Amino acid sequence: MFLKSHFLTRTLPQLLHHKTRNAPYLGIFRYRNAFKNTFLFLFILFISCGNTTKEVSSNDASKNVSTNTSNVSSADIIIGANQTELYLPLLKGKKVAVVGNQTSVIFKKTATQHTHLVDSLLSRGVQIKKVFAPEHGFRGKADAGEHIIDGKDQKTGLPILSLYGKNKKPSAAVLANIDLIIFDIQDVGARFYTYISSLHYVMQAAAENNIEVLILDRPNPNGHYIDGPILDSKYSSFVGLHPVPIVHGMTIAEYAQMINGQGWLGKGLRCNLHLIKMKNYNHARKYSLPIKPSPNLPNDKAINLYTSLCFFEGTNVNAGRGTDQQFQIYGSPFLPKTSSFSYTPIANSGAKYPKHKGKRCYGQNLSSTPTLNSINLDWLINAYQQTQDKSKFFNNFFSKLAGTSLLQQQIENGLSASEIKKTWAADLNIYKKMRTSYLLYP
Repeated sequence: MFLKSHFLTRTLPQLLHHKTRNAPYLGIFRYRNAFKNTFLFLFILFISCGNTTKEVSSNDASKNVSTNTSNVSSADIIIGANQTELYLPLLKGKKVAVVGNQTSVIFKKTATQHTHLVDSLLSRGVQIKKVFAPEHGFRGKADAGEHIIDGKDQKTGLPILSLYGKNKKPSAAVLANIDLIIFDIQDVGARFYTYISSLHYVMQAAAENNIEVLILDRPNPNGHYIDGPILDSKYSSFVGLHPVPIVHGMTIAEYAQMINGQGWLGKGLRCNLHLIKMKNYNHARKYSLPIKPSPNLPNDKAINLYTSLCFFEGTNVNAGRGTDQQFQIYGSPFLPKTSSFSYTPIANSGAKYPKHKGKRCYGQNLSSTPTLNSINLDWLINAYQQTQDKSKFFNNFFSKLAGTSLLQQQIENGLSASEIKKTWAADLNIYKKMRTSYLLYP
């Protein structure tokens, strides 16, 4: 029963999706009335046409999913990678590539005990032929934006191919001897966090070359809310490919379904997906990441503040890079020196060349801020208003991060955070309705 009902809700947006690539949500509303009259026809069509997304689950998997957040802790969440009994049969006799990094692990009894997915699969006789590495590299030590070179994994001897820089998408030649690609990376639920862009290009390459993609799902630590402006297609880039808000509220597997269903792969492509769901997870669940997902997101506080403070990457304000409080503090030499908080960024692991290296920065320490349930724009607005030369505050990267030029204009015109957020509301409501069709968890 679950597979049938999920099949219907997942496929509906694709059929209702109109050929308006820059406005992918319009079809949902344009055909709302027609849906009621054609439900029987669509049902028959769905059953006869099949599905390119296969949710792999045990017979009693649904019994293990609880929606009661008060009785289930993050320790009870069973990630996709840990459910080897569900996906090992899919790998038998196949030549496999893995898209992974330092977070691609199978946990043991505690979160501190784990085995890397690649090591585990090799020990079980799986034919892994190569590894694809996203931004920050396979071991997750490279700086943001740092060029990742191809090479070999010292432990396994497997070739490692970069999915960052010039070669964001695997070529047909690279995929020539691959039957299936495993995608297993811990995301943080922000549009400008580039792992979902890597997911897009992997799915696109797989669809073009008739290769299956297996996604091992993991929690979204910012999955408890949705916020931010919807990306304008004019500002599509690797830090934002799709018309979604900055905080999209989806897991990697859910997001993959949306990429497929909304036709974002282009040219009518659909990726043949296999999804390994988590057990005991829902979007309201607080989840503490046992392994930092990238060098400059060292803890839960940084991950929670990241969706608000990453805007500073498009300004002359340092967001904590070059300190041990990345994305928990911000400051600039151009903010008032009367501030009670200051620091000096220096080169460190994950930030070889931090903004304002060696210069005293004045700003604010946010490490004790309560958990955010929405994007905070006040810090950005206050920094702009207090900076010495406002003409030098924003740089060209800001509109790519925001996904629109309007946010910069609104701040420069003196709009408050609440006034700005009112302009997001209508698009967010449309997105939220579209999103529900791809959810795997409550």
